[in-house]
Amino acid sequence: MDAIKIVENIQRICAEQGTTPTVAGRESGAGKDLVSAMKRRGVLPSIEKMSLLADYLGVTVSELLGESGGSKSLPSQQEQKFARLFGQLSREQQELVIAQLQGIVDAKGKQPAPTE
Repeated sequence: MDAIKIVENIQRICAEQGTTPTVAGRESGAGKDLVSAMKRRGVLPSIEKMSLLADYLGVTVSELLGESGGSKSLPSQQEQKFARLFGQLSREQQELVIAQLQGIVDAKGKQPAPTE
């Protein structure tokens, strides 16, 4: 694994989501200096830190590593906007949003079918 290529992937994904590697590292719990340390020392972080960062960014560790096969379609603008906004919330706020979304989905399934 080439640490510099991984840094480039992380920087690209962060830019796509309207954040910086420093903010993503700090807010994910992986460490605000994670990417700069990788760049300076050329060493890879633990899988735990990569997983924290990937979860925060809404991607897989494989995508951070540049291993995605490219078969996955690109997220829509609406999905990108949601991911960016969701990523700006605290973990507690994220859990509330997920609970609310689950409630909406559950309620939709319980609605009577429209009559014609």
